[in-house]
Amino acid sequence: MAELTALESLIEMGFPRGRAEKALALTGNQGIEAAMDWLMEHEDDPDVDEPLETPLGHILGREPTSSEQGGLEGSGSAAGEGKPVLSEEERQEQTKRMLELVAQKQREREEREEREALERERQRRRQGQELSAARQRLQEDEMRRAAEERRREKAEELAARQRVREKIERDKAERAKKYGGSVGAQPPPPAPEPGPVPSSPSQEPPTKREYDQCRIQVRLPDGTSLTQTFRAREQLAAVRLYVELHRGEEPGGGQDPVQLLSGFPRRAFSEADMERPLQELGLVPSAVLIVAKKCPS
Repeated sequence: MAELTALESLIEMGFPRGRAEKALALTGNQGIEAAMDWLMEHEDDPDVDEPLETPLGHILGREPTSSEQGGLEGSGSAAGEGKPVLSEEERQEQTKRMLELVAQKQREREEREEREALERERQRRRQGQELSAARQRLQEDEMRRAAEERRREKAEELAARQRVREKIERDKAERAKKYGGSVGAQPPPPAPEPGPVPSSPSQEPPTKREYDQCRIQVRLPDGTSLTQTFRAREQLAAVRLYVELHRGEEPGGGQDPVQLLSGFPRRAFSEADMERPLQELGLVPSAVLIVAKKCPS
């Protein structure tokens, strides 16, 4: 029996005839090993069983010309004469070697795919770690920016309060200079002082009513109260500023300006009153004020 051809060997090993012919044709008939490499490499291709678009000679079924037929017959006879005859055992041995070669190729392919899968997994983990680190850096940057923004806003708020306090101090200094320079023109401030009104001689000593301080209790609309000590010559605007800074946030949005009222007698202080000292408004040495929301003009 003659030695099996490459095509027969591939078919004997279990490859479909169409695939075997296609593998031999695309590898240029370089032998079984090259064809097996191609088959192992492309066994999962969706078009592996589709025939070639352009048939290649008699390998894929083209009818040879008369000259090719003659040459093929001559070469075939010559090859047939030169081929050794194999026994059934030799043929089985050859098939066994081919199957071992196929198994080896399959193992090599599986090992290669396993290495590639491990490499892909390492790359995936590395990319995941890099993404996690980048996300953490982004969160830290956002937290740092938020902290800086809060510090900036607080500094601006403190600066604004400081400017208001400085303005109040300047106004007080100017008013003190004005009243101190013309004492004769300043009898009204001592006049409203309620100290000397009682005829009782026991209250005569407090006639030195030059109170330096004034204790003001402010009742807020929510029922709570604020108590603070002010200098007697401070303007009523200082009390309003203190209330606006300490009354807390009101539900529903921004803070409205406040209107200060006296309890007894009932009196609503105007914007002009805000520029007047506490002692001039009769709020010394102590007084209770009520805070109401200021109606928009």
